[in-house]
Amino acid sequence: MDLILWRHAEAHVIKEGQNDLDRGLTAKGERQAARMADWLIQRLAPGTRILVSPAVRCQQTAKALGRSFKTLEAVAPDASGDALLKAARWPESPDPVLVIGHQPTLGLVAAYLLADVPQEWSIRKGAVWWFRHRDREGCAQVVLQAVQTPDCL
Repeated sequence: MDLILWRHAEAHVIKEGQNDLDRGLTAKGERQAARMADWLIQRLAPGTRILVSPAVRCQQTAKALGRSFKTLEAVAPDASGDALLKAARWPESPDPVLVIGHQPTLGLVAAYLLADVPQEWSIRKGAVWWFRHRDREGCAQVVLQAVQTPDCL
């Protein structure tokens, strides 16, 4: 199974009285989302399930892909890493899963998958971390397939 974690692109700073979920992307964030979407479109399998936070900034990031997606509270801001992995059906899902979400949840999941420790690893805005679960000689392994940032595209 492939699990692709994509942090939303750069968003506007929250304004006084504004709901955090209503923050949209900046112009730079829109460019970041478009660049990363172009990179992902070349690599995603046709059957990839896409799970997206209800936050506007994540919805806008997802729309850059031009594919249908499912909005889930399990990947909303402050969601737990366990909730994200359960929603993705890690590692049993027969299809690849792309999750568009937030820090610190994405960093916590990355740390768990690679180091089996509860640490808040930093994932840059707009970046993708691509993991693969595989079985080698009866031993389950997690492989980091790629890390890509929009600034390097």
